[in-house]
Amino acid sequence: MEAYSVFAQYYDILTGNVEYEKWADYFLELMKRLGHEPGLTLDLACGTGSLTLELFRRGVDVYGVDASVEMLSEAREKCADVGADILFLRQKMQQLDLYGTVDTVLCTLDSLNHLHSGKEVQQVFDRVSLFMNPGGWFFFDMNTPYKHEQVLGDNVFVYDTDQVYCVWQNRYSAPECRVDILLDFFQQEDEAYFRSTESFSERAYSSETILAMLEKTGFGNCRIFDELSFEPPQETSQRLIYAAQKVR
Repeated sequence: MEAYSVFAQYYDILTGNVEYEKWADYFLELMKRLGHEPGLTLDLACGTGSLTLELFRRGVDVYGVDASVEMLSEAREKCADVGADILFLRQKMQQLDLYGTVDTVLCTLDSLNHLHSGKEVQQVFDRVSLFMNPGGWFFFDMNTPYKHEQVLGDNVFVYDTDQVYCVWQNRYSAPECRVDILLDFFQQEDEAYFRSTESFSERAYSSETILAMLEKTGFGNCRIFDELSFEPPQETSQRLIYAAQKVR
């Protein structure tokens, strides 16, 4: 079974608290502050296309890439329902292979944390740099080591909605700052509950490590902000926003 094949069915339900309109407005304001016009924009690891759609609604020339067929199916259906003609491509982000260059790339909601290693993160940075026009900007967020250690940790979370009951179990590994995640979904059909399971891992990295990776592949003028703000990171920041410009 491919990763996120089950999760895709419930992703929008479980992320119902994510304010995609706010995320889209934030990134457009950040671009404005940097003096950057979005131009042709790629939503990398777009998932079910919620942010892609919000950017499209704001007049951005945007398309999406994701590795999951199931996620992309949800994205296409969502956009078709509102008459939004958006291109979606199936590719792994560490093997990104576009038809041409872009001016802006966004990669949000800790998608980069889901990669298996720092080597794969570097591969993504390399591929984004390869297909980005000089002067373009790469925007992404990442969960912090603090969040992995103190918030996710070895904790269990329960989500009880009208559509699905989900038990989220974490197991923390300190040496890699890795959280192994097991999701059990229980969906009622008639008088019975059917269980399905998804598992994956997230890894967190220091800002110093991420900045070194970006510099290695031609990005500079890097900025780091606390989540959805223009304030600097704090010791207890759970998610950081990175902005990096293609300088070489």
